[in-house]
Amino acid sequence: MCYVSHRPTAVASVTDITRGKRGASMLDTLARTPARTLRWGIDLGLSATRTVGRALRLGLDAGIYLAVDTVRLRHPLRETLLQAWFIVSVTAFPAVLVSIPFGVIVSVQVGSLTQQVGATSIAGAAGGLGVIRQGAPIVAALLLGGAAGSAIAADLGARTIREEIDAMRTMGIDPVRRLVAPRLAAMAAMAPLLCLVIVFMGVGTGYLINVGAQGGTPGSYLSSFASFATISDLFVALAKSILFGVIVVIVACQRGLEATHGPKGVANAVNAAVVIGVMAAFGVNLVITQLVSMFMPTRIG
Repeated sequence: MCYVSHRPTAVASVTDITRGKRGASMLDTLARTPARTLRWGIDLGLSATRTVGRALRLGLDAGIYLAVDTVRLRHPLRETLLQAWFIVSVTAFPAVLVSIPFGVIVSVQVGSLTQQVGATSIAGAAGGLGVIRQGAPIVAALLLGGAAGSAIAADLGARTIREEIDAMRTMGIDPVRRLVAPRLAAMAAMAPLLCLVIVFMGVGTGYLINVGAQGGTPGSYLSSFASFATISDLFVALAKSILFGVIVVIVACQRGLEATHGPKGVANAVNAAVVIGVMAAFGVNLVITQLVSMFMPTRIG
């Protein structure tokens, strides 16, 4: 009887001890969670800083090689022309297809708003400035990042995993000078042309919608557009498109040259190139827009 009566007590005590150990381990885990989170955040920040540093160094080296080789007449012009034609072939037609509905959307929204407030005379200025200042550079950044940037990252990533880049270094050929600099030159040359195409198609589409579907007059549309828009707005848009193109091509080249782990690594590099390039362009656009609003306010001509 005594043995039977004491056995549940022993079992209960073992269970309590086990529960106590589990509770202590859970408390230790919870106590260590903030430290682990902080360590993870620090590691992530350091990794991002290193990545930005490598991208800046790659862009600086490519720019120096481009300038020096151009002055010395040693720049690979044929490779630059091939890359320029490739960029045009993958972005020109999509730019037209995107800019037409974009111009329609801007014109419809602006026209509806101006009709409600009784300011239809400024529909041309509002729609045209929206396309030139924000629409065209942003659409150019999206196309350059999604079409040209992804193709560049895939090309260089495939060369990297096939060890072609290592073979070039072994032969004494700098991949930055041979591969990155021509792509940088081609992107800087083609980005403003792409922006001009988007501006022309967007403003032209807005004009047709306002005059043909919303009852606007051609003279009112053109006069309001000429009163608010200036040549500096176009120059700012072209400069933004060049900067966005440089950011996209540097990010794409970096991701392609750092691709690892076979085809999966190339896919990851392409995905990262598109996302990081476009997001970086949007962030830079926010800063430039704020600076332009501060130092170049809109004035009626």
